[in-house]
Amino acid sequence: MMRVGMLTSGGDCQALNATMRGVAKTLYNADPDTQIFGFEEGYRGLMYNDYILMKPNDFSGILTKGGTILGSSRQPFKLMRVPGENGFNKVEAMKATYRNLKLDCLVILGGNGTQKTANLLSEEGLNIVSLPKTIDNDIYGTDMTFGFQSAVDIATNAIDCIHTTAASHGRVFIVELMGHKVGWLTLHAGIAGGADIILLPEMPYNFDSVLMAVKQRNKAGKRFSILAVAEGAISQEDAQLSKKEYQKKKANSPFPSVSYELGKKIQDALGQEVRIVVPGHTQRGGSPDAYDRVVATRLGAAAGRMILEGKYGCMAAFKNNEIVPVPLKEVAGRLKTVDPKSDIIREARDMGISFGNEL
Repeated sequence: MMRVGMLTSGGDCQALNATMRGVAKTLYNADPDTQIFGFEEGYRGLMYNDYILMKPNDFSGILTKGGTILGSSRQPFKLMRVPGENGFNKVEAMKATYRNLKLDCLVILGGNGTQKTANLLSEEGLNIVSLPKTIDNDIYGTDMTFGFQSAVDIATNAIDCIHTTAASHGRVFIVELMGHKVGWLTLHAGIAGGADIILLPEMPYNFDSVLMAVKQRNKAGKRFSILAVAEGAISQEDAQLSKKEYQKKKANSPFPSVSYELGKKIQDALGQEVRIVVPGHTQRGGSPDAYDRVVATRLGAAAGRMILEGKYGCMAAFKNNEIVPVPLKEVAGRLKTVDPKSDIIREARDMGISFGNEL
């Protein structure tokens, strides 16, 4: 009989439940007596011994359910070895919970910070299997993360809905999408939604280039323009600043985000009405789409098989449409970013999409 812990950490997204279901059903199918301990609110539950002994029925009816039935919380990796209140040792507390429950393995579902802590626990001697969760699709070592495609669908729908009102009023619309450090979500939603200009963190923009793209559409008789802008998009000037200088500039800015600053500058330069739309956390919400359900189920089932075969210290990852174990030490601390020279960027440019850096 295996004793397996499970937790979901970091921001929520679609298909967390579907992935846990894939793991659980695989383990129960191999041994109906398997015990699964679900830790509540991510690593916090592991630290403070907050868990529930789950039953097979807990994993029924959750394939289509968004969010996470275990709850989640953000526990920054950089603070993991920093003592808490009264000298509380977070790492030792997590190890103690694992050992007190006599777990054979701990399954961890999460994004980049979560994977770093998963690797830390693996290096501390715990048997860890992790799964790649994030709407940003930025986890190194996997072609796809669960939650990404569902978020792309929601972001694309936001852009779709903007088209009619933008065309009706001849406005410039800026749709600000999630993605602080990487632009996969904005890139895919921008292409799928027919955005005219796409601005990504990996490709600092030149405002004159953005303005030129809008002017060219106006000159061609197009009454509106739609910009898909990642929340982490940055100008070429700001990209030259140190991190400290840039943070100071943002703190003193009268604009809540880059989109509002861009909108003001475009409106001042052209006299054309500009509107900002921020879908925000709706991109994380709702049911997983069909693609994510398949991705999540496959990843979960593969993770279950990895546990049964004792392949620990790894993340279940998609590689060329196959699922393979990737060592956590190769994943932790690395981001999968958009390559400005990639085929998808070139193909988008060939269609006339501007990335704000053509000048």
